[in-house]
Amino acid sequence: MTRPREWMLPAILCAALAIVHTWPLATSPAVLSRNDNGDAQLNEWILAWVAHAIPRAPLHLFQANIFYPAKDTLAFSEPLIVPGLLGAPVAWLGGSPVLVFNLMVLAGFALTALAGYMLMLAWTGDRAAALLTGSTFAFNTHTLTRLAHVQGLHIYGLPLALLSTDRLITAGRPRDAWWLALWMSMMAYTSGYLLVFGAVMIGVVLLVRVREWAPRASMVGGRFALAAVVAAAAVVPLVIPYQRAATEQRMVRSLAAVSEYSATPRGYLAAAGTIHIKTWSAPFFKDPVDSFFPGVTVIALALVAISRAVRGGGRVDAMTRRRVATLVAIAATGFVLSLGIHTPVYGWLYRVFPPMHGLRAAARFGNLFLLGMSALAGLGLAGLRTTVDAKAGRSAVMLAAAVIVAANVEALRAPFEYRPFTGIPRLYALLADEPRVVLAEVPFYPPQAVFENAEYVLNSTMHWRPLMNGYSGYTPVSYMEYAAVFWYFPRDYAIDAMRRAGVTHVMVHPDRFGREGDDVIRQLDARTDFELMGVGSHGLRLYRLH
Repeated sequence: MTRPREWMLPAILCAALAIVHTWPLATSPAVLSRNDNGDAQLNEWILAWVAHAIPRAPLHLFQANIFYPAKDTLAFSEPLIVPGLLGAPVAWLGGSPVLVFNLMVLAGFALTALAGYMLMLAWTGDRAAALLTGSTFAFNTHTLTRLAHVQGLHIYGLPLALLSTDRLITAGRPRDAWWLALWMSMMAYTSGYLLVFGAVMIGVVLLVRVREWAPRASMVGGRFALAAVVAAAAVVPLVIPYQRAATEQRMVRSLAAVSEYSATPRGYLAAAGTIHIKTWSAPFFKDPVDSFFPGVTVIALALVAISRAVRGGGRVDAMTRRRVATLVAIAATGFVLSLGIHTPVYGWLYRVFPPMHGLRAAARFGNLFLLGMSALAGLGLAGLRTTVDAKAGRSAVMLAAAVIVAANVEALRAPFEYRPFTGIPRLYALLADEPRVVLAEVPFYPPQAVFENAEYVLNSTMHWRPLMNGYSGYTPVSYMEYAAVFWYFPRDYAIDAMRRAGVTHVMVHPDRFGREGDDVIRQLDARTDFELMGVGSHGLRLYRLH
């Protein structure tokens, strides 16, 4: 049995790799930010909301403060409850949303690498192969283009669910069913995508390994049923608000919408690593959504694993061959499903598996491809080391070190450019003490520019009062209706519409009005129904609307 201290060095290495691959983020995590990206600001708000609401009103967690008066607004995007709880102590001690977000970026990478390490160590006992699998699954051309998406980095549930599934098939122990239920629940409470990926992966494993577990179908099936029931019961509180949002807010992704965020075969030649971009891959790298090249090192070692399994012989045991076949199937499934409706497979699964209706970016299924390839590479390295060890132990160590370094250098994109975070304007703090607040921030953007609201959403973490504006993965109809009129602020009919909607306060951003900013302020100063409460940085003005 592995002692806790034996995990110290792998954990330190995974954390160090997270620091290197995101450099220079760790040098100033409270200041450096990706706030040039609206999704980063959205995720900062989600993490902050989870930390704010859980200790105060956990039963109303999904009734978040944006897109007022829409309901279940947290369900318009990923819940991020697991990373939110991980980062909550920092928030409770006064850490800013940007600090919490950055720490969760680093934690997501490190934990994912450690989970990949656990999977391959359990399968091979080879710590070098385990580190290769962990590092290439955590740090690759896809994840390193998703620094704004915490849910895309906290994907440690996938290798852990794969490990539990494998153990259930081989041993069928009840405790592995409980572990599988835990990993599936954790993925659900992080991202709906991860829950779907995990379910599809388990289905693939059961199908590929059917001959292995069929003779014990009653026992193995019972264990999987236990895992399914426990996980289903655990995610009920999560399913209810998402189901309400789907029915009441019509938050269902059509197959037509999926096509916009699907991968292409060309995307599997797209490498974001600096070395590849500067040499050959720039013509292929057009969209971060469509970027899944696993690396030359990973491909070569995956081919080694497949070749050894196909040739068979005494050097490769039957279990390793079955695992190779399983990983090939997982990778192939991820590749096909990432293409979205460009193949009939996605449409078929969409019809028979309702959770697919909540997914928009089919390309994200590429995570299964990358998991399969990283694990195959680990098996390939372990096999090579077994051969080399028989001849020269030192050569095996040197080979492992060279391979791990090469794989990480291939993926390396650092140093990244970050935007300094100077804090949320203190003017927003005035809203926290007001007896009643329904805030509208102007300009109030139309739906096609809803991402411009991301800064408003982040700023609301200063007061947590109802906000008419919003930004998320889904824009409710109510926002569209309000925006059609509020966009024309400060015209009288726009202000009248705000008053009818219950708006009590208006935050004006003159710099966002461009050349009309000074004229907007003059018009408001001439009105008796707008009471100026304060002026902040960049001319920011807060009014009480009478």
